[in-house]
Amino acid sequence: MSIAHPGTAGATRTCPHCRETILESAEVCPACKHKLRFSGPASAVAPPTSVPLRVEGSFRNPDAGAWEYSMVLTIRNERGEEIARKLVGVGAMQPGEQRTFSLSVEMNPGGKRTRH
Repeated sequence: MSIAHPGTAGATRTCPHCRETILESAEVCPACKHKLRFSGPASAVAPPTSVPLRVEGSFRNPDAGAWEYSMVLTIRNERGEEIARKLVGVGAMQPGEQRTFSLSVEMNPGGKRTRH
């Protein structure tokens, strides 16, 4: 959890569905996609999300044997200091198998919503 106070930009909480740490302002959990709070009629459109970074890449096992992989995500601040590091997933690929990895950063205006 963050040290930001409830109701401020960057404040976090735990998703009741998947137990991941998420932003307090989230209406939908970005990890499990469950709706977290009622935000109006089902026909209402969610506020737009800015996606300033989206990267996708894939690779194929070219070898005759199995290859293992680990996907690690690291976040650094403006001084290059590591502020978060997470092992996202591990696995193995048999000959001829392919994996595709996608990364996106979603941004919303922060600190404007309040919890009731």
